Amino acid sequence: MYRRKLLVIVSLLGVGVGLFFVFKFYQLFFWSNTQFENDSSFVFIDRDDTIDSLAVELSPLLLSTNRFLLAAEKKGYAQRIRSGKYNILKGMSNNEIINTLRSGKTTSKVVFNNQERLEDLAGRVAQQIEADSLELLTAFLDPKFLAESGFTKENVLTMYLPNTYDVFWDVTPEEFRKRMWEYYTRFWNNARQAKAKALQLTPIEVSILASIVQKESVQKEEQNRIAGVYLNRLRLGMKLQADPTIIFAIKKESGDFGRVIKRVLYKDLRLKSPYNTYRSRGLPPGPIVMPDLSAIEAVLNPEQHAYLYFVASPEKPGFHLFAKDLIGHNKNKKVYTRWLNKQKIYR
Repeated sequence: MYRRKLLVIVSLLGVGVGLFFVFKFYQLFFWSNTQFENDSSFVFIDRDDTIDSLAVELSPLLLSTNRFLLAAEKKGYAQRIRSGKYNILKGMSNNEIINTLRSGKTTSKVVFNNQERLEDLAGRVAQQIEADSLELLTAFLDPKFLAESGFTKENVLTMYLPNTYDVFWDVTPEEFRKRMWEYYTRFWNNARQAKAKALQLTPIEVSILASIVQKESVQKEEQNRIAGVYLNRLRLGMKLQADPTIIFAIKKESGDFGRVIKRVLYKDLRLKSPYNTYRSRGLPPGPIVMPDLSAIEAVLNPEQHAYLYFVASPEKPGFHLFAKDLIGHNKNKKVYTRWLNKQKIYR
């Protein structure tokens, strides 16, 4: 009788202990361990993160950081952390969170346009991925890459075409650069290259001219006409005499790209700079801004006309007055100058 009671007690204790461990196992791996109110929350894991630094980042999102760490250790994740951007859903268990952190890497949308300099582009992209602006700029200006791809430090900005790109948040600067190069080579297909060749321009030169067109007008319906003016000047061997290149040269000379210049003065035309198209013939050595794709297409598909000059229209802001000769241009210029003086725009 005594032995039977003892056996029953031992059996019940065994069952109790077993149930306890089953409960703890289930609690550790399958109970919800999130405490945020939103439907989901993003987690960003750096390439140099450890399980400890990850725990610090996850702490505000979890009911129990200790249970997560124990589960991560049991599942072998603690020693094999993977960088990236991950989406943790409300109500997830430790098992689901760890599985997501292992294989649920999501992409980020990287958006950029109209950057004036490569430094600006690096800063803009760095706001949207893990890499910092210095790492990106170093990759952008890598001498070996420039030599192999046919760019220079002055014109490599033309490789980065404004758009929205889906990339992994932890993409390396070199991987990001490669992605941009692949998109660039797809954009410059045979048809576009043929159009550039017909204009006696390279794709880089098309983008440089497009950057000037972009700065002259953001009105898409007028960009083809402005492109036609500059192409007419290039064919005739005339200087481009583009005011936006003067503004860029002034900013570059001073190092102050935040400066606002609304009016180009005669003294500015004497500035010694390869970007001063009043002094130098042909195109500047690089773009003065990242042109929109519409500006590139405007250069590739210019309006056919005999215009050689244009000036901003006071009566139709954002548009221009065009002329075929200097006499007509000077008349238009007087109208515009009077308007500037009336508005008290002296710089």
